[in-house]
Amino acid sequence: MPSKIPIGPYHPLQEEPEHFILTIEGEQVVDVDVSIGYNHRGIEKLAESKTYDQVPFLVERICGICSMSHPLAFSLAVENCAGIEVPPRANYIRTILDEIRRLHSHLLWAGLAGHFLGYNTVWMWAWKYREPLLELSELLTGNRNHYGMIKVGGVRRDIPPEHYPLIRKALDELKPKLEMLYGAVLDDPVLRARLEGVGHLSREDAIRYGVLGPTARASGVDIDIRRDYPYGASDKVEWRVITSERGDLLARVEVRLLECFESIKLIEGCLEQMEPGPISADVPRKIPPGEGIGQVEAPRGECFHYVVANGTDKPERLKIRAPTYMNLPSFRATCLGETLSDVAIILAGIDPCYCCTERLVRIKDGRGERRLSFEDLLKLSWEKTARLRKEAKDGCVE
Repeated sequence: MPSKIPIGPYHPLQEEPEHFILTIEGEQVVDVDVSIGYNHRGIEKLAESKTYDQVPFLVERICGICSMSHPLAFSLAVENCAGIEVPPRANYIRTILDEIRRLHSHLLWAGLAGHFLGYNTVWMWAWKYREPLLELSELLTGNRNHYGMIKVGGVRRDIPPEHYPLIRKALDELKPKLEMLYGAVLDDPVLRARLEGVGHLSREDAIRYGVLGPTARASGVDIDIRRDYPYGASDKVEWRVITSERGDLLARVEVRLLECFESIKLIEGCLEQMEPGPISADVPRKIPPGEGIGQVEAPRGECFHYVVANGTDKPERLKIRAPTYMNLPSFRATCLGETLSDVAIILAGIDPCYCCTERLVRIKDGRGERRLSFEDLLKLSWEKTARLRKEAKDGCVE
């Protein structure tokens, strides 16, 4: 007889309150119900009471890890509305900071994925390699996150030439570590068993659900805002969009790790091409009436901002769409038919952006009443990893 397992609305796996109800038969997931809308901070409404120079600081708080995406998307929307041309040097600085942010976000995700699988060595490796990137962010902006660098018309602070060698040094040291991490993750037989063929999202379903970013690219959907709707200096430097046709969790890992190398190319190209010049355009205090959109390729996918100006120094309306809003519904397509022990890593596969607190769930089914917390889900996942590791070892002995 099927039983239901709720995850959330408040749950340690989720960075924002969301509610999933899994219907299971034995250990197999046969249905998933997803409910959203448990978290409302009123940021769009608050933006109406802030000046155009204040809003970037406000929207930067939407997400701590990818805190470049929202102020940049907002600034692009206002610049689109008012016809403001950003100086070339400011565009290069925007791209450098944007790609450093992408690098540390992807490494954070890779580390958490290792933790969900019971591979804490991968977690420690990835976060150790991420640390110099956070230190680099602090050197360039004064903060490890929430950089406070983006403004309408450009950036607030320059990157002095004496910092170029430090950026190059950090990237040169990161490359071999990324190659090692990529090889270790993709060559490990147990990790492949936990990831390959699990949480499959077909290209058709990816398009049907409208998924974005690495989630879409891992299912063969060749989209990337940096190439399709260039911003910053993304059309001035050579790089490529990474895709995979497999659509499983292994493909999502591969796409994100390979994207790290493309981010390094973008940063290095910007450092080579960037020339002296102003870092901000002259922006009127009052923006003429009109509408504008801003699109940024955040680590999770397209971040979209829509602005309506009414001739004052404050926006009349700001509408925001974060990538998780589009990626989240695909959880239903990727979980059906999978085992309960794989649910945690499948949900983590889209790199969801939530906030969370602890939640304990009481399950009542044919086996009696029992409790199932996130730690129980992790235990199921780790037990499967241990079983596969033993099977792999026994197979090698034979």
